[in-house]
Amino acid sequence: MTETVSDSSAGLEWVRGRGMGSLAEKMGFEWVEFTVERAVATMPVEGNTQPVGLLHGGAYVVLGESLGSMAANLYAGPGRLAVGVDINATHTRSATSGIVTGVCTPIHLGRSITVHEIVVTDEQGRRCSTVRITNHIKDAPQK
Repeated sequence: MTETVSDSSAGLEWVRGRGMGSLAEKMGFEWVEFTVERAVATMPVEGNTQPVGLLHGGAYVVLGESLGSMAANLYAGPGRLAVGVDINATHTRSATSGIVTGVCTPIHLGRSITVHEIVVTDEQGRRCSTVRITNHIKDAPQK
């Protein structure tokens, strides 16, 4: 927690430098905003659906975990690593087209634990899923 990024453009550069991960790339994530206080990304519904045409529940969770884990790692700072220890999601609406937007905000930012809530909404601003993730912060492995 020695360095935090409160400027979104600097945060987005941090994401680009680190990479978003191959799963997020395959799912079509677009990073919109990225700071310790708020991280936002979008994901297309198309290509991420169940056989019946609804956005897959696991896709909501992948979006939430990606946002929450990346935000926790940004908060952790250099030489530290955030790893997920718990995640849960409650799906309250089904997206069937367009894009969904995940907005991640911290609930708790501690020395060794972070908790983030990610609210995923459809293009009409209706909540589709609420994801909560807890990450443990530890020293990064020595290379």
